[in-house]
Amino acid sequence: MRLPGLDLLRAIAIVWVMLFHSFVVGGLGPDWSWLSRYGWMGVDLFFVLSGFLIGSQVLQPLAAGGRLDFRDFYLRRAFRILPAFVVVLALYVFVPAFREAPGLEPAWMFLTFTVNLLIDYGANSAFSHAWSLCVEEHFYLVFPLLAVWLARRPSAWRLWLLAAVIVFGGIALRAGIWWHDHALDPEMQLRNWFVEDLYFPTWNRLDGLLCGVLLATWRTWRPASWERAQRHANVALLAGLAVMALALWLFRDRVGLLGNSLGWPVLSLGMGLLVFAGAAPGSWIGRRALPFAGWLAAVSYSLYLVHKAMYHLVQAAWGDWLAGRGFVAFAIYGAAALLAAAVLHYLVERPGLRLRHRWQARRQAAASAAA
Repeated sequence: MRLPGLDLLRAIAIVWVMLFHSFVVGGLGPDWSWLSRYGWMGVDLFFVLSGFLIGSQVLQPLAAGGRLDFRDFYLRRAFRILPAFVVVLALYVFVPAFREAPGLEPAWMFLTFTVNLLIDYGANSAFSHAWSLCVEEHFYLVFPLLAVWLARRPSAWRLWLLAAVIVFGGIALRAGIWWHDHALDPEMQLRNWFVEDLYFPTWNRLDGLLCGVLLATWRTWRPASWERAQRHANVALLAGLAVMALALWLFRDRVGLLGNSLGWPVLSLGMGLLVFAGAAPGSWIGRRALPFAGWLAAVSYSLYLVHKAMYHLVQAAWGDWLAGRGFVAFAIYGAAALLAAAVLHYLVERPGLRLRHRWQARRQAAASAAA
């Protein structure tokens, strides 16, 4: 699903994440701290977008009365995710100079997508941003099964009950984890329990994916209602910005109890409203494609994989000269990351997608011949 508004949101998300990860090179100075401080929220925007886009792919055949082809779905995801991921992981494993931090968890944790659950962040933080890819993979594994089960007897109250369990259960779970870990180690001197127990684990990061899936469910199962609501997309956009402002306030202490209990569903609601507006062709952000936003959205996955390593390599070469140069520093770090992402995208990611296309064409031809 390629819509200008969603491409713009995806481009904003990756640039925001890149700003946040400037901590790898010591930050970009006080002039940028107000913007980079909340850059981790870009990942949550990716989660809402993923829930909406993948949710739509899974739910459309079910809403039409058909069945979901699990083999097709999982192979499509494999062709999309694995080629670029495996190449970057190989660089991290076999080229230690590529790493933004010395310690790296064993390759099997990345290949089994369990690094977000098992990581020792204090000792092995290299390529730790793969945690969000692990969350995505767990979503790809579980959601289609859950969707098929729910579609057998479609029921609005069952869907809302499940959503309420996820939201309120998540609030209670995160609050309980925070209280427990804070009581044992309030200053995080023994280990970074915020990252390991709260921020990375999949079961604490379901709000954004849930919000995206609810949008996809609305669009797929109630298309007339969706179309009527899309006429008010700009109102949703303004409401989303207001809710985002509330989320920023809740997360003014990023590791505090308030943000990590109530903040996640509020943040996801705000971003869900932005995604709803972005999916509307007539909205302010969906009306026309902005220059460069579509390309940036297309390479965002490759860019996400390589940007921290490229920051490190640029700093090793020119870090002393770039220190304190703010916008100039980010432009150079960003340009290096964009160049590496373009190479990865065109030499690895795109060929993988072409292989997927050929595989699908052969499969369709075989099915037609059998018919």
